[in-house]
Amino acid sequence: MAKLINIDELMEKVDSRFTLAVLAAARARQLRAYFNSLKAPLEKCDYRPPLVETSSTKPLTIAFKEVLQDKVTYRRKVDGIK
Repeated sequence: MAKLINIDELMEKVDSRFTLAVLAAARARQLRAYFNSLKAPLEKCDYRPPLVETSSTKPLTIAFKEVLQDKVTYRRKVDGIK
């Protein structure tokens, strides 16, 4: 059985659940584009392959694992809403 991803461990890597959702969703879209480009070799893809070793083929699961291992990070442009 695969190890489950713990939300508490993920929350230690980001400042809010919203940040985690946006970060993981953005990376999952990049991974999906990368996987799709492997199926259609004529398409050019500028995205990086998965940055972690995993048996999962689901882009969101891979993105969460990349966040857990500090392979994917974010930078906040603005502090809060004014």
